[in-house]
Amino acid sequence: MRFTKPFWEGIADGSVTVAYRRWKKPTVVVGRFYRTGGGRVEVLDISECDESGITEPDADRAGYQSTEDLLARLPGDATDPERQLYRVEFKICNEPDPRAEMAAADQLTTADIEEITARLTRFDRASMWGAWTISTLKLIAEHPHTRAPDLAVSVGRETAPFKLDVRKLKNLGLTLSFNPGYTLSPRGEAYLAAVEKAYDEPVAAANPGGSIWRSR
Repeated sequence: MRFTKPFWEGIADGSVTVAYRRWKKPTVVVGRFYRTGGGRVEVLDISECDESGITEPDADRAGYQSTEDLLARLPGDATDPERQLYRVEFKICNEPDPRAEMAAADQLTTADIEEITARLTRFDRASMWGAWTISTLKLIAEHPHTRAPDLAVSVGRETAPFKLDVRKLKNLGLTLSFNPGYTLSPRGEAYLAAVEKAYDEPVAAANPGGSIWRSR
């Protein structure tokens, strides 16, 4: 769930706990955690509402000066019949983000490397554009903090699916996201160094039915 910078401080200190969005259908799920600029939050409730039901306390909890301020700045076309106004309630999660802890771990065991490799193999085999995992890790390593659209076009891909793939790597603790671009995490650097030392280049594109690695 995205918030612009003016909301980050309120999210972090717990004073902003409500958001309003105009969606065709909700893009967040109750009970799931989402990273924002103000920290990781847990979605507690999602409900349809209308503008007349927004109170001044609601506007305050959403980080606005008033209901008028909220409605004036709320993105999305209020006249679009396909979009419904939703109220999202959430709370800041002060527990450490498991992905952040995993990403910071730069000491990998043989079992860790094998597990990551197995996951990347599945990603490559399921991909409609061939093996991409190791080449994408290398691309990010070589071009840190580069905008996703620029990285995507450099390898002949569209931005949206490219970003989804990078998110898969992030979920394994291998990359970190910034504005702009990405870097390898300590875990990602350790993994890439380990496999480059132990194996040749990925060969899944030439042999999609086999392993993504060819041992020396």
